[in-house]
Amino acid sequence: METVGTDRHHPSDQRGTREPRDRRDPHDEHDEHDDLLSELLKPLRLTGVFDSRWHVRAPWAIEGDAERSCAVLHYVVEGACWITADGEPPLELHAGDLVVFPTGTAHRLSDRPERQGVPLKAVLPEREPGTSGEIVIEGTGPESRLLCAGLHYDASAATGLYTSLPWALVLDGPQVDREPLLRDTLRLLAAPDRPVRPGDRLITLRAFEMALVLALRPLLRELAGNPASLPLLGHPGISRAVVMMATRFAEPWTIDSLAREVGMSRSAFTAAFRDLVGESPARYLAARRMQEAGRLLTETSLPQSAVPARVGYQSAVGFHLAFRKWFGVTPGEYRAGAVRAA
Repeated sequence: METVGTDRHHPSDQRGTREPRDRRDPHDEHDEHDDLLSELLKPLRLTGVFDSRWHVRAPWAIEGDAERSCAVLHYVVEGACWITADGEPPLELHAGDLVVFPTGTAHRLSDRPERQGVPLKAVLPEREPGTSGEIVIEGTGPESRLLCAGLHYDASAATGLYTSLPWALVLDGPQVDREPLLRDTLRLLAAPDRPVRPGDRLITLRAFEMALVLALRPLLRELAGNPASLPLLGHPGISRAVVMMATRFAEPWTIDSLAREVGMSRSAFTAAFRDLVGESPARYLAARRMQEAGRLLTETSLPQSAVPARVGYQSAVGFHLAFRKWFGVTPGEYRAGAVRAA
């Protein structure tokens, strides 16, 4: 499994190795699904985490607002709870279950699905990334303990492919147990005596990042078996184009060349891509290139002058303008800011 921070061969190294479309092995469709899921599994590099431990007794209910550029995770340590959201069927969770909200959809947690709650900001007014909190609600009913976290990510890395994921993804206890590294990571993070020594903030951030990826892996495999949940998986042409742009972004793609590569007309390709991915092919490709450019500037010592060619730009000026429009700062300022933050 490859992450954004993993060094890769230059995409041009792969040129000339792909077979023509009509000569591919029939099993390649499964390989392409795996490639597509791998792109979804590349973690959005987390920029901060707020986590909290909940120790509640019924009756209780807490309303969470929508979180921008933030995935939300709830892990039931003990007891049970219900999750409800506008226009969605209620979800009942039990001890050992995990739910991930990839795009931070607003929802309510409660002991009963019909119970009205208090706003989360009323019980946790300060939820700055890098800090932790605790909720204790005393009641006379059944007890539940939960680990909850808001996983803040760089919005520029959130392509339509990611934001098209279902509003909530659930792994039940047995599924979590089949992922022992995920299970043990969650238990460690949920421990009431988790250490808070110097340096533990970064460790916690990366532990939650790993938990998010480990949770998405089996969830996305399940989605692959049910293309209706993620229609992109059911369209071989568009899913192949997504993989090509995600892995061969340094090539001089145009809308015409992408459409030809997947055997579609330009108009049909553009319309289907926007419908299934949620954004235009041009914007998706730009997002992937900018994501890689940001990685190269912050996680490698590659000279700044070498970055444009590595991400598909033949003009340094064109890259500079595109980068500044995307991130709001120049490549040099972006790299300098990352150094200061470190």
